Amino acid sequence: MLNVLFFLIVAFVSIDYLFGAILGWLNRRAAKSELPDEVAGIYDQEEYARQQRYFKDNNAFSAIVRAFEFALILIMLFTGGFGILDYLAYQVTPSPILAALFFFAAIYIGNDVLTLPFGYYDTFVIEEKYGFNKMTPKLFFTDQIKGWLIACLLGGALLTGVILLFQKWHDMFWLYAWGIICMISVFITFFYSELIVPIFNKQTPLQPGPLRAAITSFTRKVDFEVSNIYVIDGSKRSTKANAYFTGFGKRKRIVLYDTLIKELTNEEIIAVLAHEIGHYRYRHNILGLGISILNAFLLLYVFSLLVDNDMLAHAMGGEFPTFELGLIAFTLLYSPIELLTGILMNIISRSNEYQADRFAASVGLAQPLISALKKISVKALVNLTPSPIYVFAYYSHPTLLQRIAKLQEYSSKMNQTHENRNYNYWR
Repeated sequence: MLNVLFFLIVAFVSIDYLFGAILGWLNRRAAKSELPDEVAGIYDQEEYARQQRYFKDNNAFSAIVRAFEFALILIMLFTGGFGILDYLAYQVTPSPILAALFFFAAIYIGNDVLTLPFGYYDTFVIEEKYGFNKMTPKLFFTDQIKGWLIACLLGGALLTGVILLFQKWHDMFWLYAWGIICMISVFITFFYSELIVPIFNKQTPLQPGPLRAAITSFTRKVDFEVSNIYVIDGSKRSTKANAYFTGFGKRKRIVLYDTLIKELTNEEIIAVLAHEIGHYRYRHNILGLGISILNAFLLLYVFSLLVDNDMLAHAMGGEFPTFELGLIAFTLLYSPIELLTGILMNIISRSNEYQADRFAASVGLAQPLISALKKISVKALVNLTPSPIYVFAYYSHPTLLQRIAKLQEYSSKMNQTHENRNYNYWR
């Protein structure tokens, strides 16, 4: 049934798509075919031309994927597809919980199957063309199946719990559900690297040697002792490099991609780790967890106000309100708010990155960090001249040029004030 809420949902979904499409177009316009002065010394002309081809291929492909996903949502809305699927779910089982599980499993797996060719093309055509892909088709499909199983098991368990709470407490279910989500978020923060990562990647302790000795010495000197240092086999999927910390307290773990160890010097690796330690020193991990918990509170509260709405159910093509139709409708209606909260979280994230860089500079590692960032960016063919408005809306990290400028500024100020005196722990 087409009603006011139906057209409101269509409008919100369309605005979200058009906003992304316009910013993508602006980002394409910001690309420069000639090597700009500000990136000279980072890219040479040949490598920059390669980066521009990679950017254009990715940008055009992303536009196609976004258009396909937008068309898919519109088709489901205008044909009443969500309502039809909900009706079929209740033909399979009269149980509200089982019907909801069937509904969301069908949507999740169906969407993944329809978009799977795009993921395959991205991996085995675009990434392969530019030398990044190391995956085999077998590994690609194995990852997909593992992802489906984890989503169905964990998502199914969480969904079952939330629906049970909805049936028992109804008006207050959202508050109890929020409590469960908080506990799960904390649990995953502590144990993600130990429970989830091994399903997809092999992690092995970093063997004794110069790098491990340097990391151990550095972390002790900055009073950030951590004995859990692991190497992850990222090279079996991609040549791109990364490193991260995970966990709290005694469960803190340093994880280095094998590609990072291969591409950077020990000093540059220490600089990257100093940046990550900066995140911990400024409590960015706790801040991020707190923001996600507050965001979940807002989401669940607003959802509780809409879940039983007859007009929403009819707008989705259903005959009567159900939990699953309410959740889908709410997700689509919430898209403008989600866009705004996403922009706000990206602003906070970029500020956190600057703070973490400042910590690395404070321990005398500004130049090694700049060198590491350049190497990683060039190896990954990172776009160095994105549209500023695109960066504002979508980038969780400052651009490479912005980070380099800030690191040089931090280093200069600290040299002038002797703020980093006796803090060059690497040397």
